[in-house]
Amino acid sequence: MINVFRSIWIKTALTFGGGAVLLVALLVVHINQGSVELPLHVVANALFAPEDIIEHHTVRFLRLPRAVIGILAGGALAVSGVILQTITKNPLASASTLGIHAGTYFAVVFSTIFIPAMIPGQGLIVAFAGGILTALLVYGLAGGAAANPVKMVLAGMVVTIMFSSFTSVLQIFYENETAGLFLWGAGTLVQNDWGGVQFSLPFIIVGLCGVFFIASQLDIFRLGEDVASSLGQNVGRLRLISLLIAVFLTAVTVSVVGPIGFVGLIAPHLLKLIGFRSHYLLVAGSFIWGANVLLGADVLARIIDTSFSELPVGSITALIGAPWLIWLVLNKRNRQYGDKQTGVLAGSVRLPFSSRLLLPILVILLAGAIFIGLTAGNYGIQIADSISAVMGNGNEFLRNMIVNLRLPRLLVAALSGALLAVSGFVFQGVLRNPLADPSVIGITSGAGVGALLVIFSSLSAAFIPLGAFMGALAAFLVVMGLSYRAGFQPSLLALLGIGVSAFGSALIQIMVVQADMAVASALTWLSGSTYAKSWEALIDYLLWPMVILVPILYLQSKNLNVLSLGDETAKGLGLRVTRTRFEMALVASLLAAASVAAVGTISFVGLIAPHVARMFLGPGHKYLLPCSALLGAFFLVVADILSRTLLVPKEIPSGILVALMGAPYFLWLMYKSSLPKVN
Repeated sequence: MINVFRSIWIKTALTFGGGAVLLVALLVVHINQGSVELPLHVVANALFAPEDIIEHHTVRFLRLPRAVIGILAGGALAVSGVILQTITKNPLASASTLGIHAGTYFAVVFSTIFIPAMIPGQGLIVAFAGGILTALLVYGLAGGAAANPVKMVLAGMVVTIMFSSFTSVLQIFYENETAGLFLWGAGTLVQNDWGGVQFSLPFIIVGLCGVFFIASQLDIFRLGEDVASSLGQNVGRLRLISLLIAVFLTAVTVSVVGPIGFVGLIAPHLLKLIGFRSHYLLVAGSFIWGANVLLGADVLARIIDTSFSELPVGSITALIGAPWLIWLVLNKRNRQYGDKQTGVLAGSVRLPFSSRLLLPILVILLAGAIFIGLTAGNYGIQIADSISAVMGNGNEFLRNMIVNLRLPRLLVAALSGALLAVSGFVFQGVLRNPLADPSVIGITSGAGVGALLVIFSSLSAAFIPLGAFMGALAAFLVVMGLSYRAGFQPSLLALLGIGVSAFGSALIQIMVVQADMAVASALTWLSGSTYAKSWEALIDYLLWPMVILVPILYLQSKNLNVLSLGDETAKGLGLRVTRTRFEMALVASLLAAASVAAVGTISFVGLIAPHVARMFLGPGHKYLLPCSALLGAFFLVVADILSRTLLVPKEIPSGILVALMGAPYFLWLMYKSSLPKVN
């Protein structure tokens, strides 16, 4: 017994005492970092014997407020993560994985543009409202109290993409009004005075007091809702109060330092790994270690960027947190996720005609969309004038516009959409995961990293496709390696893919800031755009994958039906499972990389097109692949037409429009799949 108490005492002393010592050490290192080196005695004098000199003002009003806000924000985010993980019974819950950060960020950006009187004085109210609405949306779509961890995180991912798309649209069209929000939107601790600390400190103290007030109730709630109810606890009220406190703490931090992800995931799990279960200790310990994580990430960011041009600390926490998320998923795969039914199935639609006619109908629809795209311009749809111009009997300027600008652009959109759809179709079959998509599992972000590395290194644009292919290949190898370790369990792969995608997105964000790209152009490329695409882009990036790789996959598509029967059955039928899975996924990755090289990172096409094809044809139809390709092409062509005609003369990136159309569809699928089944 004495040894047990001694072990507990040592563990507690190391966790809290060691965490406090580390925090002080990081604080000292952080204050000493800057573009101008200051001797240690100058820093000490600035803190304890301040004088009216610039060195002391630099320490007291620039460096120290930044460090203190890092401690407060990191601690608040960690405590928010503790609460969210408890009330959702989801070990992967945090403000970032549940989409709360994206909702609060969108609310602040929207208010900055349209109701600037709300900012900054009442920015907390705006952020809090956005966070609450987002949390309720995710919670409801995932199935409420009956939701499992996987669906909840997936709902958070899709809501994040949707709100990020909304935010990107606002930032592109209101670049001047949101000029200072891009770095803030990636998460930054930069402070020019004590205003941020003075604003956030009382609110964080109130939030922490609220958490400690309900800590004992959260301990009871953790035993199970039935047990808690039998002990007289009002479970619904506790869940609501806890959610309000968690979102409130998140909103306070977002309103001051922007959305910083993964801190609320890392810190609570560190305490749980050590063995703490009481919420009094979890909250206190998580605050200390959340502060350590965020302050340490900011120190690391300034070590990486020796020019001190301000790397977003949110990207650094993502670089740390994404591998942590992957480790958590793999470590808890049997206990938490196992064989739960987490698929989002498309259902079925009865066609009023034979399924054999679907293929030619889609060809006609695609051709019609391209024709409308050729005739649509700033002055509406000009069918007669366009035909006359192309035949050489009309306006030469309009003819050049159609042949040299609109036609290659539309064909680039069509082929890019088709390649993404085929890639998604193959990944869904190879990984036995209806949620697989090049963007969801990280292939697209890997290709984006490779392409941006070429741009960042000032190499010729001719190397951009090579960079995209290398990035996609690296992401593919990581995903396949993790998938193999996870036994290709569908529910795990979506979570692992979120981690890989978050890691790649963090690298992209860092490179965009480092390259000092204009906000609008950076967001346009990151969102995916068919703007000003030429015949060269069509031929160099897209034509050869369509002609060479897609037919190869079509000939092998029957193997996907065999893989869907399970590995053991597939082996019994003579299929070399591992080799087939690797080869087909590799080709699918190359298709996604070709699309990224041509139009940037576009989400949802590879997810939704195969879903819609299965709704029409069923799961095992021989025409699924070509129908998926045609639907993907049609989807992106329509997005391209709308992108340049909705808000003439301004243009919305096609990738944002696809996300705005695709995210609600996918959320509807999640909601539909969460409804109780009626026999």
